[in-house]
Amino acid sequence: MVSGRSKALPLAEAKRRARRTKLVLTDSDGVLTDNGVYYGENGEAFKRFSIRDGMGVERLRDAGIATGIITGEKSPSVRARAAKLRIELLYLGVKDKSGALEGVLRDAGVTLEQTAFIGDDVNDSAVLDTVGRAGLTGAPLDGMPDVVRAVHYRCRVPGGHGAFRDFAEWILKLRGYRGAPS
Repeated sequence: MVSGRSKALPLAEAKRRARRTKLVLTDSDGVLTDNGVYYGENGEAFKRFSIRDGMGVERLRDAGIATGIITGEKSPSVRARAAKLRIELLYLGVKDKSGALEGVLRDAGVTLEQTAFIGDDVNDSAVLDTVGRAGLTGAPLDGMPDVVRAVHYRCRVPGGHGAFRDFAEWILKLRGYRGAPS
């Protein structure tokens, strides 16, 4: 079995799902960030992102897997981070992530079975449930308890500290990918 939680997959099934993965989607706040935001007199000043997560994006790209961000926030920091990482699938201000999923998959040219998603909070639950039926799901170490119990993989690190990278490496390992980082 992969993982020790209620949604654990048999290893053979996890490997099958990983081999067909063509897109890894992520929430931003709580996955790519530590859930903190610094505000100044003009609003959001900045957020902290992990450089390790950026390498996770590169390693997935090297393995032929696209990445995308879907978040409820309309954050200039997330837009800038996505541009830096050359993530073209960027969806800001999405309050109903599950409702937007069909359009995201269409934009990416993939099916649900070819998708993985990592999220951390209740607003990610519906997407995690949908993707988890056929694809792979994950949550940072410090994800909300109900979310952590609902995913296939619980990361070994909290959000903003390499959780996306950990999820990416789990998928790559299941695929048997040993490519060197860019």
